[in-house]
Amino acid sequence: METEDALIVRLAHDLDGSFESLVLAHQDRLYSIALRFLGDPGSAEEAAQDCLVRAYRALAGYDAARIRELRLRPWLATIVLNLCRTRAVRRKRAGAPPLSLDLDEPGRALAEPAADPAGSPVAIADRREARSRWATLVAGLPPAYRAAVVLRHVDGLSYPELAQALDRPEGTVKAQVHRGVALLRRAYEDAERREREEMTA
Repeated sequence: METEDALIVRLAHDLDGSFESLVLAHQDRLYSIALRFLGDPGSAEEAAQDCLVRAYRALAGYDAARIRELRLRPWLATIVLNLCRTRAVRRKRAGAPPLSLDLDEPGRALAEPAADPAGSPVAIADRREARSRWATLVAGLPPAYRAAVVLRHVDGLSYPELAQALDRPEGTVKAQVHRGVALLRRAYEDAERREREEMTA
């Protein structure tokens, strides 16, 4: 598998000949970020595609030295997050219905349980329910915490990359991740408590 540094060098020398490699290396992670932020597969796919188009246009305007200085993962994360924020604001202004949170996509899932080797229907149903529950909880986070948690725990950005992607000091993004995870934990515990109360009522 090609390293990011090698890809950057190729992009600096031959953007058209190497851009497909960028798409193949990053399209799934961009879709996953957008899906966790927007909660809708169709909107997430459009955001990921728009991100790649914008990335190509930006790279086409950069000289080779500027391209070589890029850190692709946080740079692309910044682009897709900005697109997601714009889409979310437009949906809110338009009074659109709540986004679907059926996030049964082939990519990584937040807090997905280990797969049952037998792939039993019960295990599959449990995984889908867990994905749906966590996706709903993540979608309920305030946008600043949601972005930090998704980029750190779904996309796996380091804290320096996260700070670059969100254009905030590293200490701030660490605090946002910590606070976001604490909010998720509290929301999860509240949901569990409500379920237990409903079962015993």
